[in-house]
Amino acid sequence: MISSSHLVDWLLEGLELDASLFHVGRYCGGWHASTQGMGRASFHLVVQGHCWLHIDGQPEALRLEAGDAVFLLRDLGYRLASDQDPASACAQPRQHMQPMDADAVDGVGLVCGFFHFRPGLSALIVDGLADWILLRADEPAGHAARALFELILEECRRATGPSQALLERLTHLLFLYVLRQQVHAGQSLGGLVALARQPAFAGLLEQLIEQPGQAWTLESMAACTGLSRSAFFKRFNELAGQSPGQVLLALRMRHASQLLRAGHTVEQVGAQVGYQSVAAFTRAFAKAVGVQPGAYRRQHEGR
Repeated sequence: MISSSHLVDWLLEGLELDASLFHVGRYCGGWHASTQGMGRASFHLVVQGHCWLHIDGQPEALRLEAGDAVFLLRDLGYRLASDQDPASACAQPRQHMQPMDADAVDGVGLVCGFFHFRPGLSALIVDGLADWILLRADEPAGHAARALFELILEECRRATGPSQALLERLTHLLFLYVLRQQVHAGQSLGGLVALARQPAFAGLLEQLIEQPGQAWTLESMAACTGLSRSAFFKRFNELAGQSPGQVLLALRMRHASQLLRAGHTVEQVGAQVGYQSVAAFTRAFAKAVGVQPGAYRRQHEGR
């Protein structure tokens, strides 16, 4: 059996997300910016100068310096601004970004983008994380994250301009390192991460991952933890924020996606993840992933 720590790493490393940039540049003078209301998770990396982060419900604005980053995992009420005072920040105009200038001594340079977490297991993992995560440049525990941030800074200093594709990949990796740092620093998190931290439930989760096609029942899952059926169901929901059936479904669909990408037929995949008929598997996969399994397989042929 693998350790709870390694199981948490497996969950985080398997987090399926896409990072896409929407701003790389500078703001000068008085300004404010926000993606509130767009229904997207976002990230903002300060690569030059400083600005203020205002989050609704927080008593004070946070000063962000070069090398700091904020990851907003929900559609929060927030704004980045040139002013510390909330009223003054709201009164500032929305400006168009200017190109990045490595020699600038005023304003703030930002790399901003969106995260898209794919449905299923990734969404269950993210649901248990904090609403927002702040990475400080001077945090001693974030050595790996700092190294990645330095690569981002170097890319932004390129005379010919940064590569959007490279910045997106580096930000993706930066976020994963920050998440792992949060988890192993003992941050109070819920969802599947909380489940993986509990030895009894970690053992069950490992078995569900390794044998998603087994004919799991509530009774057989409870037996793995040594709890009664009712106590198991209650505690599982408290920890994961989801029912055992929902987590099993997400794990089955993750495994099914991997098998389809590897070229297995829909019939083979359905049987391997516990479905007695192709029709039942097709319905479940289409509902969970948003596309028919045959179409999903064709999308990934040759990749």
